[in-house]
Amino acid sequence: MTDILDDLQWRGLLQDSTDLDELRKHLAEGPVTFYVGFDPTAPSLQVGNLVQVLTARRLQQAGNIPVLLVGGATGLIGDPKAEGERSLNSEETVAGWVDKIRRQVEPFFEFEGANAARMVNNLDWTSPLSAIEFLRDVGKHFPVNQMLAREVVKARLESGISFTEFAYQILQSHDFYQLHERYGVTLQHGGSDQWGNIIAGVDFNRRKGVRGVHAFTTPLITRADGTKFGKSAEGMSVWMDAAMTSPYAFYQFWFNAADADIVNYLKVFSFRSRAEIEELARETAERPFARAAQRALAEELTTLLHGKDECEQVITASQALFGRGALTDLAPSTLRSALAEAGLVEVDELPSVAVLFKESGLAASLGEARRAVAEGGAYVNNERMTDADAPVSADLLLHGKYLVLRRGKKTIAGAELRK
Repeated sequence: MTDILDDLQWRGLLQDSTDLDELRKHLAEGPVTFYVGFDPTAPSLQVGNLVQVLTARRLQQAGNIPVLLVGGATGLIGDPKAEGERSLNSEETVAGWVDKIRRQVEPFFEFEGANAARMVNNLDWTSPLSAIEFLRDVGKHFPVNQMLAREVVKARLESGISFTEFAYQILQSHDFYQLHERYGVTLQHGGSDQWGNIIAGVDFNRRKGVRGVHAFTTPLITRADGTKFGKSAEGMSVWMDAAMTSPYAFYQFWFNAADADIVNYLKVFSFRSRAEIEELARETAERPFARAAQRALAEELTTLLHGKDECEQVITASQALFGRGALTDLAPSTLRSALAEAGLVEVDELPSVAVLFKESGLAASLGEARRAVAEGGAYVNNERMTDADAPVSADLLLHGKYLVLRRGKKTIAGAELRK
């Protein structure tokens, strides 16, 4: 069996660590109980959070025991950002987000067996602390000069930073200690932007007399051109919540990944073996138009997050929109999500084909729309249109309200009849 650290290194998932050799020994002696945390500062995790979710899953598959923390306490404060002070959310809002994020994370882990995962909330041990206890028993162990050295804090000193956000590091460090005392946690991992907080937690454990705790971080994922990972083509964040980013849009995010990025994405986000990834890399180099690597990753991750049935619906929709399947087989929610991703126009009544093509953006003018029809390149629900000025028949409506518009082989839009 491949050593888990060797596998993480090959995948480019190790950036900082307390002591890699000691960590390797510790894991070899395992199983190791480790933790990773997620703050509910929004109703959903973003696709970038998958790096930590999947890294934790790899560690569990290697026989280790995950403690998955959703921060009901730290989520009330929020880790400092270089851009400025966060807006504080109500306790009720954060509590609701905790539940949503728990449900998003749970499907990735096994909660039964010898190395069963455990889900925890740091509000359980933070809320009972009085201010005096927090200052005397926890805050006493944090040198202010070290806290000021953190990059994000230094960036905020001129513009201003509240004590609330300044103290975030103390709360996260206290989590590591509490998890060690309660569950025997000896390892924390997170993104490289969390290294200051994570190493402070290691130091806090040592100051409290705990030895043998470890930590590592993964690098922040960027595209080959240096731009931020986790945005769709429209610049919108890609969320793990199906209500915020549909399974269809989630699938398309991975399917549309650039060839320059896809091999790195496979290493970071796929559970395929090294040999399988190298084969997909070869296919991408030799036949990029086939998008074999993108398709493989899109199917794997959509199945992991949204389930096999939803992934199959998405694949069916992707094919049907371009005339390679029956549009009537698509569930209304999947069809609407696909059309919304392509570009959906709402209409109060069914106009002519030419008007629909113009209003949907498939043609710049009515004249251009008429030429597309005359040239045989205009389709409604995969049926070729021959009369540009004839009203679209209501009989064509899918689920009584949707139309799939296509110009040529590749350009798609949709129309929805308001009712």
